[in-house]
Amino acid sequence: MLFSQTLAPWVALLRWNKPSGRLILLIPAGWSLWLTPNAPPSATLVVMIVLGGLAVSGAGCIANDLWDRRIDRNVERTKQRPLAQGSLRVGQAVVALIVLLIISLIVVLSLPNSVRNLCLLLACLALPPILIYPSAKRWFAYPQAVLALCWGFAVLIPWAAQTGALNGGWPLAGCWLATLLWTFSFDTVYAMADRPDDARMALNSSALSLGSSALRVVAVTYALSMLALAVAASFAGIGVIFWPFWLVVAFGMQRATRALKSVQQQPMSAYGVHFSHQVRLGALLLLGFVLGRLG
Repeated sequence: MLFSQTLAPWVALLRWNKPSGRLILLIPAGWSLWLTPNAPPSATLVVMIVLGGLAVSGAGCIANDLWDRRIDRNVERTKQRPLAQGSLRVGQAVVALIVLLIISLIVVLSLPNSVRNLCLLLACLALPPILIYPSAKRWFAYPQAVLALCWGFAVLIPWAAQTGALNGGWPLAGCWLATLLWTFSFDTVYAMADRPDDARMALNSSALSLGSSALRVVAVTYALSMLALAVAASFAGIGVIFWPFWLVVAFGMQRATRALKSVQQQPMSAYGVHFSHQVRLGALLLLGFVLGRLG
């Protein structure tokens, strides 16, 4: 029992009490790996991408909580986070952040010589926006766009690790753009839960900046995301079995968005449910890529 109580704040700091948020970052990385011309990737590379993705994702969560520890205690959804309620100290969180960044670096340095330098460059370019993103709500009207830019590296780094270059043409461009649009969409919906608290504290979010048009914009960006991914799949020569998966996911995204429009005042939990739904839809797309490539 004592061990469980000691471990619980660390689990919450890394958001492993809500694992869907950790898994969703790996989905576009999987899209990228299976869209490369030399797919399927090796099991070793998949394991390394998963380990690196989990480490970077955890580091991003800690950076977010360090930036927002004073804000989080005044927001209904986040007031129980470990740094906000004091169950962990700032120094402990900083040490954990450094450890996760070191793990990420070790993963990159363990890649083959032919791809290591490019992946290391991309990792270095990704680090500033990942660490700065949590502050964006203080100075930028659309912080979800900054998060989307961070997630774009989840496409670029796996592609570079698999091919050693970024000259992937339409498959790479389409996957990267689809990831940016998808991330902006689901995180805008997620930010809707915090609109009253964000407005009260004069913080920014795309959910607030878009106002009553937020869900209409989300529906459009989801559609554009699926269009970009369709272009990527077409030019990558993904097998025909992929397209039923694509149709189900494209329809599912629009249906999930319409469900939020249908009720004037949604409970806070509805936005979390929408986020979890995106995890399942993204994973279904990844399964379609895998089967389409193998087929």
